[in-house]
Amino acid sequence: MLFKKNIIEIKKSKFISYYFNVTDVNEINDILNKLKKEHKKAVHFPYAYKINNQEKKTDDKEPTNTAGLPIYNIIKQKKLNNVLIVVVRYFGGIKLGTGGLYRAYQRATLELLK
Repeated sequence: MLFKKNIIEIKKSKFISYYFNVTDVNEINDILNKLKKEHKKAVHFPYAYKINNQEKKTDDKEPTNTAGLPIYNIIKQKKLNNVLIVVVRYFGGIKLGTGGLYRAYQRATLELLK
């Protein structure tokens, strides 16, 4: 399973984005569990995936459509398939607001795919 990692920091919050090639939805829970063990102090693990005709996005307790949606939109825009993108967030104490969160997750995903 190929994966790529990128880290950005915005207003003291750390966003660690991961790209995984996946071929089966069953792989996703294993990957998420490993990331949650590795990043025990992280607050959010939003993600999106597309495996053939199966698609999903989740904000993982971030405000609605501020985390999973920007990740998912980039997957669609770039026509990616058999991919899981997870962005692990460590909260830095400064609220970013809904627009700020959307842009942060979008940037974390775009920089990962460079």
